[in-house]
Amino acid sequence: MGKKRMRDEKCLCASFQAAFQILGRKWNGMIIQSLLVSGPLRFGELALKIPDCSDRVLTARLKDLQEDEIVARKTSSDSALIFYDLTQKGQDLRPVMEATHAWADKWCHGDDEA
Repeated sequence: MGKKRMRDEKCLCASFQAAFQILGRKWNGMIIQSLLVSGPLRFGELALKIPDCSDRVLTARLKDLQEDEIVARKTSSDSALIFYDLTQKGQDLRPVMEATHAWADKWCHGDDEA
């Protein structure tokens, strides 16, 4: 029983670490939240929602999120316009982001009081 528990804890820990490597990377949360709130966005629209993130970094983060199958890069069916949208895996982060908002509203005030 002890060995099974150790294996389960290692598996949970590895999964948890993998999740935080994705979510903890600077700008990823903002990208995911922007797409959750606004739906599919073109690169320029997404860049306007995250003005402190450089285009170079935004491009790199979008590529990372595509590799992690959280964001999909799509071409519009009626034109050659490219837009970014969340995959089902990305959409499944909605409760995580909502819980993060609730926690932030309670504990992070954006000033010295926090």
